[in-house]
Amino acid sequence: MEIDNQSNWDSYVDWKNRPAINNRHGGLLAASFVLGVEVLENLAFLANASNLVLYMSEYMHFSPSASANSVTNFMGTAFLLALLGGFLSDAFFTTFYIYIISALIEFLGLVILTIQARSSSLKPRKCELGVSNMPCEQVHGAQAAMLFIGLYLVALGVGGIKGSLPPHGAEQFDESTPSGRKQRSTFFNYFVFCLSFGALIAVTFVVWMEDNKGWQWGFGIATLAIFLSIPIFLAGSPFYRNKIPRGSPLTTISKVIIAALLNSSTSSSKNSSTVIASMTSSPSPPIPASKDVESIETTPSRSLSFLNQAVSDTPACGALKCTVQQVEEVKIVMKLLPIFACTIMLNCCLAQLNTFSVHQAASMNTKVGSLKVPPASLPVFPVVFIMILAPVYDHFIIPFARRVTKTEMGISHLQRIGIGLFLSIVAMAIAALVEIKRKGVVTDSGLIDSAEPLPITFFWIAFQYLFLGSADLFVLAGLLEFCFSEAPVSMRSLATSLSWASLAIGYYLSSVIVSIVNRVTGISTNKPWLAGRNLNHYHLDRFYWLMCILSALNFMHYLFWATKYKYASVKSSK
Repeated sequence: MEIDNQSNWDSYVDWKNRPAINNRHGGLLAASFVLGVEVLENLAFLANASNLVLYMSEYMHFSPSASANSVTNFMGTAFLLALLGGFLSDAFFTTFYIYIISALIEFLGLVILTIQARSSSLKPRKCELGVSNMPCEQVHGAQAAMLFIGLYLVALGVGGIKGSLPPHGAEQFDESTPSGRKQRSTFFNYFVFCLSFGALIAVTFVVWMEDNKGWQWGFGIATLAIFLSIPIFLAGSPFYRNKIPRGSPLTTISKVIIAALLNSSTSSSKNSSTVIASMTSSPSPPIPASKDVESIETTPSRSLSFLNQAVSDTPACGALKCTVQQVEEVKIVMKLLPIFACTIMLNCCLAQLNTFSVHQAASMNTKVGSLKVPPASLPVFPVVFIMILAPVYDHFIIPFARRVTKTEMGISHLQRIGIGLFLSIVAMAIAALVEIKRKGVVTDSGLIDSAEPLPITFFWIAFQYLFLGSADLFVLAGLLEFCFSEAPVSMRSLATSLSWASLAIGYYLSSVIVSIVNRVTGISTNKPWLAGRNLNHYHLDRFYWLMCILSALNFMHYLFWATKYKYASVKSSK
């Protein structure tokens, strides 16, 4: 029994680089430290990201569209750098060390931003729109350099954290048992819960401090939060099990692809011809669920058969000799890519929550009784809904689905992602209808050129937030667990980072779509839909309808790939 317990923790070490021991390392206790850290980490990130569009426009004097693009570029870069964090975790360092290094980098960036926000000499001088003797001058020179150095140090730190923290928590569970896999699924649900809890504090308390006490307080609170996360994370060190890096996953992927291309261009040897012939005559056995390196396939599977050329007794180059196991691992990763790609459009829609939706709310009546709610606090609606839905989903919906479907998962990862993508279509349709109503109030009130708040409550914007927030819960938690559980062990951190890369590309795509829409509509009507400093002159409703149509097309694209996908991680119950 002792040997079996030790084998369950093969390829894992403790914080002192000694072999990890069952019942001492890993489990719910170790993962709980990760969940606590996620609250502080996301608080530090979203404390500023949720309100940054107003900081860029009101204090750095960017136009609404320019500030929206600046924010989406910043957030896109932060999430895209998660791939770097995941790659380094798999290849050279453990997820443990990548988190520590990344948190220190984010801390440094936030210190720079706090100093700039505190000093008036490091920001453009105050101005008033429409007043000739107080023109608004966009930040430039050394001030702009300080702003963007601070922002992109934060982005680098956030990327490393996003690429290392979720897989570090998921690695604490024994996937060889049904209970371990169920606990891992629960971890991902509560990871999104804790992410939302941090966001709740950010979009309420911290945003209020920024709007009422000054941005130096907002940046200062974020700095303190990321600083406190480091000792809390280190406190869990005696309980963590850390996966030993197995070398660069990108090297394996590149090696297999290059070998397949080179071998296919040369004459096939007799042995490789035999392999291909046997492959077409009989189906391959399933990919082994065990992490034991010695359990190796002897025949490539029939899917993505062009990669089977990489397996040859006489390769075109000796350094490119590949095993069947390497080929199968690369196939698994390549099969994840279409699913990953189909989630990008949702994240393009989510980018609107931190940009145009904030500007919409800022033009409306944000008072609740005598309390004036900051527009950037609007994400409180989806955040609270996620915090309610995540436990309900884990403790009620999933157990019920398991009883009905008689399966371990209850609701599959792909079904969960599909639900989220459908909700994004509904969200963008609602966003378009709400903007039509807002513009109607603008026209009826004669306030099209006024900066006065419109006589319509900002609660109308809450509807699009609720649906997009629900979509985010289903897609993010589903995609995180899907990528982690499906990917080969040596590539899990990198594969999990695809979830954040989807966010990054979505934010970048949002900027691209805005630019394309403005260019096309500017040529056809001489008046771009999304240009100028006054949101009331925008055709935001048409833009939202465009996003709704693109989301619907994306959903049909997703259904095509999801129905074709065959799970690689299906395990027999013990």
